[in-house]
Amino acid sequence: MGYTKDAVKGVMWLSGFRMATRAFSLIKTFIIARILTPAQFGVFGIATISLSLLEVLTETGINILLTQQKKDVDSFIDTAWIVSIIRGCIIGAIIWLSSPLIATFFNSAEASRLLPLISLVAVIRGFINPSVAKFVKDLNFAKEFYYRTSIFLVETILSLVLTLLMRSPIALVLGLVGGAIFEMILSFVIILPRPHFKFNFAIFTQVLHQGKWITLSGIFSYLYMNIDNIVVGKVLGTSILGVYDMAYKVSMLPISEITDVVGKATFPVYVKIDNDTKRLKKAFLKTASLMLMLTIPVGLVLYFFPEFVISILLGDQWLSAAPVLKILAIYTIIRSILTAPAALFYGLGKQTIVTHINFISFIGLALTIYPFTQRWGMIGATGAVLFGTLLSLPVVAYYLRSTLSKR
Repeated sequence: MGYTKDAVKGVMWLSGFRMATRAFSLIKTFIIARILTPAQFGVFGIATISLSLLEVLTETGINILLTQQKKDVDSFIDTAWIVSIIRGCIIGAIIWLSSPLIATFFNSAEASRLLPLISLVAVIRGFINPSVAKFVKDLNFAKEFYYRTSIFLVETILSLVLTLLMRSPIALVLGLVGGAIFEMILSFVIILPRPHFKFNFAIFTQVLHQGKWITLSGIFSYLYMNIDNIVVGKVLGTSILGVYDMAYKVSMLPISEITDVVGKATFPVYVKIDNDTKRLKKAFLKTASLMLMLTIPVGLVLYFFPEFVISILLGDQWLSAAPVLKILAIYTIIRSILTAPAALFYGLGKQTIVTHINFISFIGLALTIYPFTQRWGMIGATGAVLFGTLLSLPVVAYYLRSTLSKR
């Protein structure tokens, strides 16, 4: 079976990880949604939006680049670690210093309490051993499973306990901080090589040169995935943002788990077979078909039974999210269709294509999000997200056909 066997093993291990962690995630969501209010979830959303924005703006793409390398990557680890530390400290400092401005923008005084605390997450993550990328590069998904599962469990348990005790969104941020500390320690205990404070300017230059398109792709992807949250929080308030964000999480939870698992497992396989046209096309068609078979039934359940799903998962206080969830069910199915080509393009080192696709999606969303939200509220914001996704489909089809036909 060759690399197909490796991919299947990868999907099995990653599926096991996703099922285990999402089972705990659902339990966590059930409990927290009945303790915290939509407004409190909205405040937490403001903090995480700020963190993820700066992480994306300073993304070096080192994990993807390490996976794409066909030679040994140990020589990259020291320099990658130093760059990661500097990046994390910069992100933390910016969030800390700008927290009053961010809180004022969203008109949320409570956000100013969470933002300095969540800035610690970025700093701590900067010290994680970059060698974790070798799990995926070497197709060692069993170790990836144990590593990621243990981190998730620590963060989940900590968040649950603290939320029950504090009944505040600060507990969720403390859970992220605790999870980041545990991951940093674990990455040095179980993964080799361990980095040292050695800097190689030539490697640094190579990382910046190769990673620029990954950074741009991440920026457009972030803006596409979060600009609706920013506009909803600004225009409609933190309480509505909490409802909107929860609907998005529910819609993405089952489908994203499927697409992320398959995409992550096939990405390193594409790297290894990029010179074998026949196997490459065959692997892509299998991947795309599998994603559609798994995601469409889930999307249909969310579309036809949104009230039932929300009532069971979150409780009746979140039922106002049902109309949004219905539209997002369509959106998530379409997004799952785009995941298979993205993994292929990254595997072939064509991150420029992913950047173009994300840019088109962002433009479609950016042009419609504010007027749609102003006129139709949460429904309008969801419609703008769906429009941006639909706009990128012909672009994906063009690049996919062009890429495969030239091989």
